Amino acid sequence: MTTKPKAPKFRIRRSSTAAEAADAAPSDPTETAAPQGAASGAVDSAQTVSAEADLDAIRQEGLTGRQLRMARRVAQKQGLAVTSDFDAVRQLRQRGIDPFQRANVLELVAPTAGPAAAGNQMQAATAKVPADQARVQLPQTVQRQQGLPSTQVGAAPNPANDRINEIREIQRDIARRRRRNLYLLMVRLGMFVILPTVAAGYYFYAIATPMYGTKSEFVIQQADSQSGGGFGSLFQGTGLATQTDSITVQSYMTSREAFMRLDGDHGFREHFSDPSIDPIQRLDPDATVEAAYSIFQDNVQIGYDTTEGLLKMEVIAADPAKSQEFSEALLGYAEEQVDQLTQRIREDQMAGALATFEEATVRRNDALAELVSIQQDTEQGPIGAESSALQQRIVNLQVQLDDERLNLAALNNNRRPNEAQVRAVESQILILENQIDILRSQLSGEGTIVENDARLRLAEENYAFEVANVQAAQASMDTARIEANRQVRYLSVSVAPIAPDEPTYPRAFENTLVAFLIFSGIYLMISLTSSILREQVSS
Repeated sequence: MTTKPKAPKFRIRRSSTAAEAADAAPSDPTETAAPQGAASGAVDSAQTVSAEADLDAIRQEGLTGRQLRMARRVAQKQGLAVTSDFDAVRQLRQRGIDPFQRANVLELVAPTAGPAAAGNQMQAATAKVPADQARVQLPQTVQRQQGLPSTQVGAAPNPANDRINEIREIQRDIARRRRRNLYLLMVRLGMFVILPTVAAGYYFYAIATPMYGTKSEFVIQQADSQSGGGFGSLFQGTGLATQTDSITVQSYMTSREAFMRLDGDHGFREHFSDPSIDPIQRLDPDATVEAAYSIFQDNVQIGYDTTEGLLKMEVIAADPAKSQEFSEALLGYAEEQVDQLTQRIREDQMAGALATFEEATVRRNDALAELVSIQQDTEQGPIGAESSALQQRIVNLQVQLDDERLNLAALNNNRRPNEAQVRAVESQILILENQIDILRSQLSGEGTIVENDARLRLAEENYAFEVANVQAAQASMDTARIEANRQVRYLSVSVAPIAPDEPTYPRAFENTLVAFLIFSGIYLMISLTSSILREQVSS
């Protein structure tokens, strides 16, 4: 089979004079044209004609605006001097560069193109690249060769059948790509999701050591207070009254101190270092304290229910008896912690009441000593007795003074009064007045009976006040002693720890399902991230 050689094409541009000469030429093909008409024409080179033909072919491909912009960006990156988007496509193809390498082959079919344009696009999509190129460049324009031998014998070529065959070939190629992508997807899912999930399920079903979980529930209760009601008594008997204590006990039971006590008393590290436990859950014999404490936190789980005020605990061990033993030991540690929380409060209350009572007793004794000292200094009897007697004497002397003044007035009313009697009465009046002044000076003034009575009264009142303080301190001390002897907060176990007869862990099906979801999520995130990055790079 031989093909007809393809000769280079030339285009002759004629001027107006040459066109007129050609029109004036004779219709007989044997006649020759005028020489002046042939001399006036201009002939383009084969390269120019080929470039224009390529541009026309590219225009007929129905490329989208996005593809043309992408071609121009690629040409600018290659340093090509282009005159248009179609020229950029042409020059890139001449250099063996496909500007649409990452584009979808379906975008080559323009939705607004007619049947002829669609046929040309399908031909460009399925055209074969030259033999000197290493990979397929899509879309690629191939000049249709004329005069090729036809497979149809005795019939003319049918363009519609050619287009249908090309479309079928494209559909087969798309199906092959889909099958290949599906195959690669299944390979990736099997490698990154199925195999890890199968490995996790094999561990949970065949290798993992059965673990026994002992559950218990307890609550911290507060004893009824003997004091009167108030705003604080509104929350008494509820979970809010002991919420702080419950959280404190929860923190203590998961602390390193509780772990060290449990390990020293019941051999926690020795139990989890047993060779019968699988390697993942087993603790190395020479493991550090932090590693052992991490195992303790994983196997001792304590939760606090804020609505009911309950503390729920689950202790996990490889042996059900050991699980119950660890749980009971931790409950004992929690009860001791509750006692320690209230012990300091009780001691502080008792110490404060005792100190108040001793201080009130000392002040009472000082007040009594002051009262006795004042009584000794004043040498007086009961308060007010001497002042009353002195006032009574002053009243009697005042009565006598009034009688003498009346007597003197009666003597002075006589026409010739007896001078001796008058002088005697006047002398008696003077004596009574002096005696009254002396008694009044004893009644008031510094160091007098009234001042001494005031000192005695103040000392007696201070003494009575201190006696009342001693009595109140005595009552407070008795109340504090009663409260100290009575336990204010205590731990009440509502669900006792009982060892299970069947393994609680591992939950093989649930754990395998969780592993599958985790691996699927990781694969999905990685796939989405890679797709987004690939789209950003290609755009």
